[in-house]
Amino acid sequence: MTVTLRKLTSTTLFTTCHLMPRVKCTKKELSPFYSTRHFSQHSSDRTGPTHVTTNASDSDLGFEKWHNGGGMYHKSANIDPSVLIEVGAVVHSKSVLGPNVHIGSGAVVGPAVTIGQLTKIGYNAALSNCSIGDSCIVHNGACIGQDGFGFFMDELGNMLKKPQMLYARIGNHVEIGANTCIDRGSWRDTVIGEFSKIDNLVQIGHNVVIGRCCMLCGQVGVAGSVTMGDYVTLGGRVAIRDHVSIASKVRLAANSCVTKDIREPGDYGGFPAVPINEWRRQIASVRWNFKKGT
Repeated sequence: MTVTLRKLTSTTLFTTCHLMPRVKCTKKELSPFYSTRHFSQHSSDRTGPTHVTTNASDSDLGFEKWHNGGGMYHKSANIDPSVLIEVGAVVHSKSVLGPNVHIGSGAVVGPAVTIGQLTKIGYNAALSNCSIGDSCIVHNGACIGQDGFGFFMDELGNMLKKPQMLYARIGNHVEIGANTCIDRGSWRDTVIGEFSKIDNLVQIGHNVVIGRCCMLCGQVGVAGSVTMGDYVTLGGRVAIRDHVSIASKVRLAANSCVTKDIREPGDYGGFPAVPINEWRRQIASVRWNFKKGT
């Protein structure tokens, strides 16, 4: 059966190719199909026409091999000699890397990104439109500074993208878990305060401001334009709706959902989130009523 299919396939291809007219194209006509575009352009550099380079080497694009680790860097980047850029990592134009920064293989540091001293960037992390403070750890696969999820509908009913033009700013001594995403701002910068710790698989929307020494556990989702104070702790899978403010020293139990402002410090839980003692009474009441019903 396999042999028959192979024969049929090859015969069909031969017949199709035989029937197709042969057209000779010049190199100039085919250039759009094999030319490459230089993607390491910062949004601030896009004032003139887009330049297309055909079969350009890395050196033609301004990239060179870094002496410590073998990664690639752009000539316009400002990199301290002590920086380690591993093989497969790329540092784009106008980026600034402080002393003893470590860039893991596969990581991409986008144009005009700033990374403070002693910061470690894990494998396959992607940084763009952002600044990272001193002594930070960004784990594998984290994405920082990409566009936020913002759209509007025009008069014809089409869904159009809202401009996302600002930055994500990460303070000193911040740790960001694997595959966590932090969007850049649209009307204000997204900010993560110093000494805050963020677990794996956390989503932080655009314009979010998080205070210092906060802790966000795995699978937390923070919608856009949320403001959080200092020393806030979010348990696993906590969800926070957009444009909500949370006071300092608030702790939220796992799986809680914040739907309105929390103005007083303390422990909260439930959906919607309420003071923890009230939530426990709600659970006890539901259980009691269920037992009575049965």
